[in-house]
Amino acid sequence: MVTRRLMVVVVAFIFMCAGLFAQGGPASKKGMKRPYVIGAIFSVTGDNAPLGVPERDTVRMLEKAINAAGGIKGHPVKVEYYDDAGKPEQAVQACQELLANKDVVAIIGPTLTGPSLAIAGMCDNAKMPLISCAASVKIVQPVKAFVFKTAQTDSQAVGKLIDYLKKKRIKSVGFINDTNAFGASGREQWLALSRKAGIKTVAMESFASGDTDMTSQLTKIRAQKPQAIICWGTNPAPAIVAKNARTLGLKIPIMMSHGVSNLDFIKLAGNAAEGIVFPSGKIIVASMIPASDPQKKVLMKYSADYKKFCGKPAGHFGGHAWDAFQLVVNSIRKVGPNREKIRDNIEGTKNFVGVGGVFNFSPDDHNGLTKEAFALVMIKNGKWVLAK
Repeated sequence: MVTRRLMVVVVAFIFMCAGLFAQGGPASKKGMKRPYVIGAIFSVTGDNAPLGVPERDTVRMLEKAINAAGGIKGHPVKVEYYDDAGKPEQAVQACQELLANKDVVAIIGPTLTGPSLAIAGMCDNAKMPLISCAASVKIVQPVKAFVFKTAQTDSQAVGKLIDYLKKKRIKSVGFINDTNAFGASGREQWLALSRKAGIKTVAMESFASGDTDMTSQLTKIRAQKPQAIICWGTNPAPAIVAKNARTLGLKIPIMMSHGVSNLDFIKLAGNAAEGIVFPSGKIIVASMIPASDPQKKVLMKYSADYKKFCGKPAGHFGGHAWDAFQLVVNSIRKVGPNREKIRDNIEGTKNFVGVGGVFNFSPDDHNGLTKEAFALVMIKNGKWVLAK
């Protein structure tokens, strides 16, 4: 009799557990519903960790905040994090795992252009919304139905620098870029847009991401006597370019891409960073932009929230992840955890005030920004100021 009763209790317990898992497992406690799962691929190790770590930490901050407030209509948000270490092949592996998970409703990231390009087609074919945090215009041009991005494009960054060069009456430059996907795309956009603007590129050089000395390339550029130098890359190489240029005695203006918009560049370049100008998301100069700027309130709140959560200043790159996460969450709130409906909602988003700018997406524009999303920043006494 005892044995039969025990068996009944065990069977009842098994069915109770099965019921819990069918409703979403542990998340189905009283008042909780099945979680909405979002994938995230960031470069949190490797040379580009200074970009990817703030992105991951920003999403962790937002994930914690939204769940503390009750989730989305009672559904907690669960983010599945992957580190691609800045390598396309690792991004592909992470993407394959996320695509195989039927609960994932969208993917945020990757951090970099190369990994983003490597998985863009995969996500589009699988009808998985991808919101990249990388810069190259090639991620969204030509348009892929399910692929978006929140980072300002390299073409917009080039446009911002061209405006500055014209203002300073600089008509000739030397250009040096990383040979990776980000640098190559920036070089392509520079050549196309600078020619139209009547700015002459008198020297073109390049370097590999892991190079530790660019003196030879800069010596060749110096021989052509440009009025300024433009470097396109992400840390640590641009900091080496800045140091080598100063060692060579080059006193002409040096401009960088938005790839150096983080404190690590100033730390790596040291005194050689002084006077360098680059386009950046407005977050790093949020306190300096006018109160009339529609982004001011969002920027100041993100800055305060991030500082409280991480103990560090908020930056340009974490902002890309803030925008991507909010776009996905806003869409889920409106249309539910349906991939195709999320895609449609993002594409129809207008006047979304984010950290990276004011977004207006359309079927022809899956970035939704203009060059006005950038501020032009100068490094002065080891700090960021608005360039004049």
